[in-house]
Amino acid sequence: MIDNLALRTVTTTGHALGTKITLTVFGTTDRTFTDGALKLIKSYEDLLTVNREPSLLMTVNHQAGRQPVQVTPMVFELVKAAVAASREQFGFNALIGPLVKLWKIGFKDARVPTVDEIHQRLRLIDPFQVELDAKQQTFFLKQPGMEIDLGGIAKGYIADRVRDYWRSFGITNGMINLGGNLLFVGPSPRRHDGQWVIGVQDPRKQRGADCQQVLMPECSAVTSGTYERQLVRNGHHYHHLLDSQTGMPRKTNVASVTIFSKHSITGEVEAKRLFFAGRPLPGWGVGRPDLYGALFIYNDGRTEFVDRRP
Repeated sequence: MIDNLALRTVTTTGHALGTKITLTVFGTTDRTFTDGALKLIKSYEDLLTVNREPSLLMTVNHQAGRQPVQVTPMVFELVKAAVAASREQFGFNALIGPLVKLWKIGFKDARVPTVDEIHQRLRLIDPFQVELDAKQQTFFLKQPGMEIDLGGIAKGYIADRVRDYWRSFGITNGMINLGGNLLFVGPSPRRHDGQWVIGVQDPRKQRGADCQQVLMPECSAVTSGTYERQLVRNGHHYHHLLDSQTGMPRKTNVASVTIFSKHSITGEVEAKRLFFAGRPLPGWGVGRPDLYGALFIYNDGRTEFVDRRP
């Protein structure tokens, strides 16, 4: 007999998706569920990465301007969703890969490109130059040099699939941390009200230092911010969130936006929407029961919370 089994936890950590992964489940002493989830994450990474060979997305990118590539149903639906969001042109752009690789912010060889280099890449990041064929289950990047990069949406999709994986085994309480992309599964066993205590990173301090704590029911918490990856050159600070219109890091007074939502993939998209807007949008979240709220942290340290919980 294990005393207080509902509060016992099992945690598996690892590295995938370019970040540290921490997976925790409650109510068991069996590592099968967390270890299996980490294997699942790595299998998705093998399909979706654009940072190493081989991967299905790298195959698609190599065929840009040549021919369509047939993909799995999962990859097709994820690309379809990413392209649809990109075509809304609110800031999220799954075709921004050539521009990201030009700047390389977050890597040792990061640099500030020339204006001409930026203009050349801008021609390659048009989401309307992607051809999707649902019948053949193919997609085609029409211009040579184009690249699909799902880094801005894949973590959310994968976190949601880990939740599905756990639920299929009857695991009803857990925490998924994909490098700061958080998904809380079920009610918190540690509180009588089932709420989770979610710390939001202070952009001005080292990782792990909270600016604010928010109480939320089962939810995802996804953040877009300027503090994660930066390049400093000649006294200028450049962050990694690039503007598809200018090819430069987005000029904004927002240090970070954290979205609290039912699904993590939704949080990924909406975090970019509000970050690029630079402010709370009128009517945002109204009529959307899957959106619970948004926390803005501004460069001057001010915070603003938009609460959409019923």
